[in-house]
Amino acid sequence: MLWSEVYRPKGCEDIIGQDEVVRYLVSFAESGSVPHMLISGPHGTGKTVAVECLAKGLYTGNWEANVSTFSAADLLGRGRSALEADERFSHIYRKDQSLIVNFKYIVKWYASMRPLDAPFKLMVFEDAHDLTFEAQQALRRTMERYSATCRFIFITTRPSAIIPAIASRCLPLFFAPIESGIIRARLEEILAAEAATLPADDLDLIVHAAQGDLRRAIIYLQLAVGSGEDADLAEVLAEVSRSETGNVATSAFDALRTGNFDAASRIAESLMIEYGLSAREVVHELRQVVRREYNHPALAVALADADHRLCHNANDFVQVNALLARIAREVFL
Repeated sequence: MLWSEVYRPKGCEDIIGQDEVVRYLVSFAESGSVPHMLISGPHGTGKTVAVECLAKGLYTGNWEANVSTFSAADLLGRGRSALEADERFSHIYRKDQSLIVNFKYIVKWYASMRPLDAPFKLMVFEDAHDLTFEAQQALRRTMERYSATCRFIFITTRPSAIIPAIASRCLPLFFAPIESGIIRARLEEILAAEAATLPADDLDLIVHAAQGDLRRAIIYLQLAVGSGEDADLAEVLAEVSRSETGNVATSAFDALRTGNFDAASRIAESLMIEYGLSAREVVHELRQVVRREYNHPALAVALADADHRLCHNANDFVQVNALLARIAREVFL
């Protein structure tokens, strides 16, 4: 079994590296009062599991009965045929209506369901950045209508994609990348529990490769233990971390190097549109390419500046294209 599932937090007290956010969640569970929430942060920082732990603290017994969780990609990204085939929606799907009409109806149907032995239920939207503008406008009206018996929680890696009308109705909670020391301590605990050992240098390598993503660190740890002593961990991690999106980011640099800015722009935008990456995640993928294949101080400065602007909710597409233009001008011209 995957260690990332075995050592998944069971309650708020098990969530590490997010002390301030956990204090809020514990107080919500103890008081029984929960606002609408916009939960953001990078992958592997505990966003989804924190909502599960909140629900367990709020509801006794079968907490899942009072929580409706949807993936925005499932609702809107796969088309009407996927909604019709999904057993969760097949009984309420309207074949003669458009996708957005079905989305509105499904959300209202679940929101109108009364909670079991509780004053309100939770409706959770994972990957909320995939919700279209029209879908978010519909949700705004649903939030107003059913706020007495339903709390809406939006989980996203890209909070700038959430319209102000929804964001202003939610308490923002940010899950920061987990500190390296905290990740290392957790990995050492897992090694002790599994009666396994790993050289200190290998642990340092895993922590560095994880980049604040605890889930990824645990996956790398299990991979390292299972690979045996003879394996070159650096080579193994380089191979598994070279994702499809990483290869696409590499092709963007290739286009810039040959002077084809338009192609680089299309490639970078495809990472956001087709692969669902946030602009900061695109910057991260570009940074990984720089670490592997380039050694130019101007690249580091340009990437840092772009990341800083994106932290302040600047327009994703504008900033990514501005970054590419700067790299083309200062490095490859």
